[in-house]
Amino acid sequence: MERRRFLAGAGAVTAGAVAAAGPGSPGVAAPGIRRVETGLDVLVRSNFSELAGQRVGVISNPTGVDSAYRHLVDLMHASGAVRIAAAFGPEHGFRGSAQAGGSEGTGIDARTGITVYDAYGASRAKWESMYAEAGVDTLVFDIQDVGVRFYTYIWTMYTSMAAAALTGKRYVVLDRPNPVGGRARGPMMTTPYTSGVGLKEIVQQHGMTVGELARYFNAEFLPAEVGRTVELEVVRCRHWKRDVLAQDTDLPWVMPSPNMPTPDTALVYPGTGLFEGVASITEGRGTCRPFELIGGSADDFDYHWSDRLNARDLPGVEFREAYFTPTSAGQKPALLNKLCAGVEVKVVDRGRYDPIRTAVAMLVEAHKYPAFAWRQDSWDAARPFWIDKLTGSPRLRTMIDAGADVDDVVGAWAGELAAFERRRRPHLLY
Repeated sequence: MERRRFLAGAGAVTAGAVAAAGPGSPGVAAPGIRRVETGLDVLVRSNFSELAGQRVGVISNPTGVDSAYRHLVDLMHASGAVRIAAAFGPEHGFRGSAQAGGSEGTGIDARTGITVYDAYGASRAKWESMYAEAGVDTLVFDIQDVGVRFYTYIWTMYTSMAAAALTGKRYVVLDRPNPVGGRARGPMMTTPYTSGVGLKEIVQQHGMTVGELARYFNAEFLPAEVGRTVELEVVRCRHWKRDVLAQDTDLPWVMPSPNMPTPDTALVYPGTGLFEGVASITEGRGTCRPFELIGGSADDFDYHWSDRLNARDLPGVEFREAYFTPTSAGQKPALLNKLCAGVEVKVVDRGRYDPIRTAVAMLVEAHKYPAFAWRQDSWDAARPFWIDKLTGSPRLRTMIDAGADVDDVVGAWAGELAAFERRRRPHLLY
C-alpha cells in the first residue's frame, strides 16, 4: 500500500498542556455570545475515559478541534490515555489539503506517526477492510458538518457506521452544533436519485447535529440495510440550543472544506449550493465569498438579476449587484478566470432568512436569461442532471422549466418535510 507523509498540524500539544488546560482554557464570551462545549471538549475533560482500553480509529479532518484549536488526534496522542490505531480522512483529507472532490491518499501523519487511511468515497466493504487492517475496536467520529444533505461528511459517517455494525465495532460520535441551527427545510431525497451527495432519504437542510443524525441513521436505515444497528454512543454538546447559529457561539470556526471559509458561508450554502447544478452559473469558488457570490458570464447576465430579486422583498436577505472573476471553476471550466456578473447574497436578518426558498427565487429569476442551462453529466446517462441529485428528484428542475414560481416550488415539498420532522423527533438531543 502506497503511503504518503502528511505535514504536521500547527501548534504542538504536550501531555502537560492537555492535563492542565482541560477543554481549552477559554476566556470570557462576548456579550450576547453563547458559551458552548462540543463533545470533544467534554471528552477531553474526562481525560478520554470513555475510550480506555480500546484500540481507536479516528474519523476526522481539520475541524476536529477543541476550544483552543487543538486537534483531537494530537490531544489523544499527547495524553497517553488512548491507543490510536489509525485515522481516516474524508473528502479534502485528514489535514485538509485537498480541494473539492479530492483526498490526500493513504499515508503517515507527520506529527503522530499514525497511519491515515484515505476514506473519501469509501464503500462499506472498503471500510471493513480498513478496520481489519488497522485492528480497531472503536471508531470515533469528529467532523464539523454544515447541516446540508449534499455535504459529504455525513455520508462518510453513515457508511462507516454500517461497516462498524457489520464488524461489531463500537461507534462514538463527538457531537458538534449544527452551525445553521436546528430547523429542517427543503425537499426529500428520493430513492432513485441517491448518490454520493445524498445516500439516504433525508431532507435537504436536515436541521440535526451529527450526533442526532447518527441516532437517526442507526434507527431508521441501518436495520434495513445491514440487518442490525451499531453500538452507538454520542458525547453530547453542552449549552447549545437548536435555535443558536454558529455566529452566536464562542466556538472556533475551522474551515470544514476549502470553500466554506466562514459561518456566513454555511448560512447560505443550504440554498446557493444548488447552483452547483447550473452549468452557466458559478457559485463563486475561488473568490473570497464562495456561495455568497453567484453569477454567470458578464456577456450573458447583468444587473437585472439583483433588481428582480430585491423587488421580491424576500425575508431576511438583500442582493447586491456583483462582478467577480472565479479562480477556481469546479465543474465549470468555461467560467474559470472569466468576468462574471451576478449577485452577492447579503443576509440581513438571520432569524427570518430561509436559504432554500431564497435560492429557489434566485433560480427562477436566473432561468429567465437565455444563457441559463442546467448542468448535465455524461457519466450518468440515466440521471444526467446534477440538480436532480442535489434536490433529490427531477421535481424542482421540471417545475422551474415549466414556469412555476417560488411558492409553487417550495409548496410542493411541504408534506414530505412535515413527515420528516415527525420522523426525526425521537432522535433529537437538544
